[in-house]
Amino acid sequence: MIQGRKRIFEKLEKEELGGHQVVWVHCASLGEFEQARPVIEAIRKQHQKYKILLTFFSPSGYEIRKNYEGADWVYYLPFDTPANAKRFNELVKPAKVLFVKYEFWHNFLSELKNKNIPVYLFSAIFRENQPFFKNYTSFYKDILKCFEHLFVQDDNSIKLLNSIEIENVTKAGDTRFDRVIEIAENVNELPDIKKFKGDNFLMIIGSAWSEDLEAVGSTLVRNHLEANIDKTHNGRFKLLIAPHEINKHAIFAIQNELGYRSLRYSEWDKESLDFDVLILDTMGMLSSVYQYADLVMIGGGFGKGIHNTLEAAVYGVPLTFGVFFDKFKEAKDLIEVEAAFPVGYGHPKFSKTMKQFIEDDQFRERASKAAKKYVYDHAGATNKIMKAIFASNGEQEA
Repeated sequence: MIQGRKRIFEKLEKEELGGHQVVWVHCASLGEFEQARPVIEAIRKQHQKYKILLTFFSPSGYEIRKNYEGADWVYYLPFDTPANAKRFNELVKPAKVLFVKYEFWHNFLSELKNKNIPVYLFSAIFRENQPFFKNYTSFYKDILKCFEHLFVQDDNSIKLLNSIEIENVTKAGDTRFDRVIEIAENVNELPDIKKFKGDNFLMIIGSAWSEDLEAVGSTLVRNHLEANIDKTHNGRFKLLIAPHEINKHAIFAIQNELGYRSLRYSEWDKESLDFDVLILDTMGMLSSVYQYADLVMIGGGFGKGIHNTLEAAVYGVPLTFGVFFDKFKEAKDLIEVEAAFPVGYGHPKFSKTMKQFIEDDQFRERASKAAKKYVYDHAGATNKIMKAIFASNGEQEA
């Protein structure tokens, strides 16, 4: 984070961004980038006169997407000081600025406001416990006043913002729905994964932490692996685990916890099928692998919070996850439409859930349809945001 920001202004000076019409898009990290991506690519397609500057706050976003071809320039955001904000604005001279979800940098926003440069926040979601809605000074409220418009995910966000007299807000939804639909509709087949699945019931644990396996009980998983329990497929139970951390220590911990026949994807000769647990130790495959699942457990639910549920749900795959999902609107929505089924610590609830999915075809089919319908019913945020932002200048689509 520190090293990546060294000589950033010197680099920006050489780029001479001020000679172009620039749309500046800022994300905190990789997750917010996935929300920004549909908008970035829509700008690239519909408004080609603009150049796109993409900035990140964290290394986990920048290091993975620093070569992203959809943007003309990719940089770290300089730290939020008055001097940095002033110099950055002088070098970039953005025509429009788009911040994603939770980005509230006081000095940058104040500088942009003073220069009358429109700043938009999209895919945002607000909660009562945020400082904007506490009895503090007007400092936080003034930050929100720097935005030209706020595009939020839900009605509650509008209600909260209106309660502090922020009226320039629209419910547009979450652009992640558009992104996962695009991925699913253009997904390539993965013959190796298809071969591993065969006619078996395939459960995937995506973005798995060791806590996820510990919580649901590795003994229970082994019991399913040892029995031909899936009457629908007349096959065995197969398990694919995509670790959240891909390193030898994390993978060793997973293999040690399972204590069962497993193989790393990178070590598989793609011929042998004499194993029942495949550990995905490569980057960038998970969103495509989900297409082969019969059931997905989303990791993180027994730690800081669950990971992306939409990447799996878009394929019409039922979901399960741990107890920490309260901050994730889509997880609660999927539970409400009976497409997702949270489980607590230990065997009993998880055992019942797995048994239903494996043995009850109608139950699994209902959950599958509900998952896919939920995702497609919430598409369209990108178009709403694009029309509002560019219509304000009377700009037409290319």
